[in-house]
Amino acid sequence: MADLTSNFIGIKSPNPFWLASAPPTDKEYNVRRAFEAGWGGVVWKTLGEAGPPVVNVNGPRYGAIYGADRRLLGLNNIELITDRPLEVNLREMKAVKRDYPDRALIASIMVPCEEEAWKAILPLVEETGADGIELNCGCPHGMSERGMGAAVGQNPDLIEQITRWCKQTTRMPVIVKLTPNITDVRLPAQAAKRGGADAVSLINTVNSITSVDLDLFAPEPTIDGKGSHGGLCGPAVKPMALNMVAEIARSPETADLPISGIGGVTTWKDAAEFMALGAGNVQVCTAAMTYGFKVVQEMISGLSQYLDEKQIGLPDLVGRAIPNVSDWQHLNLNYVSKAVIDQDACIKCGRCYAACEDTSHQAIAMSEDRVFTVKDEECVACNLCVNVCPVEDCITMERMAPGQTDPRTGKVVQAEPADWTTHPNNPMAKVAAE
Repeated sequence: MADLTSNFIGIKSPNPFWLASAPPTDKEYNVRRAFEAGWGGVVWKTLGEAGPPVVNVNGPRYGAIYGADRRLLGLNNIELITDRPLEVNLREMKAVKRDYPDRALIASIMVPCEEEAWKAILPLVEETGADGIELNCGCPHGMSERGMGAAVGQNPDLIEQITRWCKQTTRMPVIVKLTPNITDVRLPAQAAKRGGADAVSLINTVNSITSVDLDLFAPEPTIDGKGSHGGLCGPAVKPMALNMVAEIARSPETADLPISGIGGVTTWKDAAEFMALGAGNVQVCTAAMTYGFKVVQEMISGLSQYLDEKQIGLPDLVGRAIPNVSDWQHLNLNYVSKAVIDQDACIKCGRCYAACEDTSHQAIAMSEDRVFTVKDEECVACNLCVNVCPVEDCITMERMAPGQTDPRTGKVVQAEPADWTTHPNNPMAKVAAE
């Protein structure tokens, strides 16, 4: 069985699966159950400054989006940071860390953008024995209107300043949690690095309204006839999260900045994808809220089996896919493929035909007895048919060998790669040549 022991920025845990800062990590009872179930670490639900606790709503806090089978694809929450007193959270954190010294315990923190506020809470957290802190620079609702959360995460100067205050004050490793509600996530990552951050974590929730109650005509969740935008998490945000993790991991300015990947991790495969794109570990929330804490056991066994099959160690997986992440203009334009339908596997549902005929390139023919075949002279290899087919591997994309003639273009497939940077239709390529 593969060794899943994790060492993320000096923080050790028995596996790379941490629970993200969220309702599952809001109290001692939850965290103890999580550790007993097998989680390698937790990021305690975000702490605020001492004084009156934050006020959360007392009505529904979650909206949802579902797949056709009512599988939960995403949760939209309007909950704020912990509404439990700071001293209670700190006392419970200390007790948990005492009893589970081999597990990672990270304190998520969000206080006003004032140096004294940050320097006041850090020593209190240190006394709990926490392994590190995570600066919540991503919450898109409620706290952002108060100048915290995403209001900080969207301002690189504030990220750099707050990170520096924390690094000057605490011995603990500092992780900066980034918001996805920004045009270019590399800029706040660079700011965190300039401030001395030991790592970044991403993504926080995506600003969203998941649905509208068409009887009340109000966003859901609805409280007394009104709703608000909230933060979307779960499988629905995974594609955005993977892209942002990869952008930071492959950027020269931040390539050496450790990343904790967050956003829709539901299975071991999701976790492996995040890690292949540069994440040193992953944080999970929605999967635990949907299936319970024991979901981590499948993640542990699945990732371990995968690493054994690949005959690689956990550190070997991290960043393995980054060399293959490219900008569009560098993709090989001489790579030509065509769709191929396995007639033995085909169930004759016709979804490939409908999709291609109505919305794509009219490259699939249907006979009177519902046999579907690909018209190579029309196929541009868009892959739509593969994606809509309900039978896995029934339709595949097969590369044309160099020297063959593409029936669609009439051109011979070339062996040498060529991309847009040198294409004759690219005006910039002509300028460069001159």
